[in-house]
Amino acid sequence: MGAAIPSYDVDLYSDEVLAEPYPHYKALRDAGPVVWLPRNDLYAIARYKDVRESLRAHKVFSSAEGVAANEAANQGSKGTTIASDPPDHTAMRQVIGAPMLPSRLALIRPRIEEMAGALVERLVAQRDFDAVTDLAQHIPVNIVSELVGLPEQGRQNMLKWAAATFDMLGAANDRCAAAQDSIREMRSYVINEATRDKIRPGSWISKIYDASDRGLFPESRCPVLMRDYLGPALDTTIFAMANIIWLFGRFPEQWDLVRADPALIPNALNEAVRLESPIRGFTRQLTADHDIEDVRIPAGSRVALFYASANRDERKWEAPEAFDVRRKVNDHVGYGHGVHTCAGMHLARLEIHSVLAALVPKVERFEIGATVPAINNVLRGFSSVRVRVH
Repeated sequence: MGAAIPSYDVDLYSDEVLAEPYPHYKALRDAGPVVWLPRNDLYAIARYKDVRESLRAHKVFSSAEGVAANEAANQGSKGTTIASDPPDHTAMRQVIGAPMLPSRLALIRPRIEEMAGALVERLVAQRDFDAVTDLAQHIPVNIVSELVGLPEQGRQNMLKWAAATFDMLGAANDRCAAAQDSIREMRSYVINEATRDKIRPGSWISKIYDASDRGLFPESRCPVLMRDYLGPALDTTIFAMANIIWLFGRFPEQWDLVRADPALIPNALNEAVRLESPIRGFTRQLTADHDIEDVRIPAGSRVALFYASANRDERKWEAPEAFDVRRKVNDHVGYGHGVHTCAGMHLARLEIHSVLAALVPKVERFEIGATVPAINNVLRGFSSVRVRVH
């Protein structure tokens, strides 16, 4: 018989926890390898080793029944890339992820770097700007909307749809309920507006239709797959980009290190995603009984894997709450791990790297002003970060 599973009687999707989650993550890690969340009707896994191993074990920790913390969203998301397992997931991932492979991104790198340079030039001349709305949103929204190939009338809604998608994947709370109108609007759009005759030829969406023509999946699946480009490709990148500017403002000595050695930019980016993970985590459903240490989780259980907690686990990282651009962090789980590793990870890194490389020769110091946290069921970041550059 396995060890008793401790309980943590706190709603992990409440406003209070979302605003300051890290003490709660530490409490989960300290409580044991598996913790029961009675307020959310979930088991929680919060330690690095266990989260990473669970993400690798996709046959047991299944995504096919959804990855949300509420049953309605899980039923509604079945058949999407995020809510599927191999071999279905593999076929869809090959199509969705193909435009974001490093070899393909090399073709658009000059355009992204040019856009980043012009943006930084303009904002540095202003001296004061918002690191979220003026800086972080600019390249993802403009590049992604163009590459995805949406009809013009849908592009202005992409950020709203992205935030709603992640709110829907949390607990069945007021935020989840409020997201439903935006989700219905997005679904209507991909079915009735983003049709084959209205999208840009050669775009990412056109490749979905091409794959359907080759028999990889029925054409009726195309609108479902389009949704993968309307949510995950935006907010995670935007939050990560604003977070790193905020961190450099709080820790100016780390920006000095990057300015002295721009080769540290990729490592700084990884460290920022580790420390301030844009995605808190997703759930999985167990297909069989599973033991973690001496704790048994029964088959059919819904389990939350907290990436953001794993990335601050004292068992893995020395001084995990410190921001250190020289730390070796290639194995963080901020982008997930295993077959469901974020398909847009390389695009996000390219966009953020381009912005930081443009900032290095122009900015000596970031002075952080007022900040407004973005309260979202699954994402963590800011809706506004005022910055003055020196």
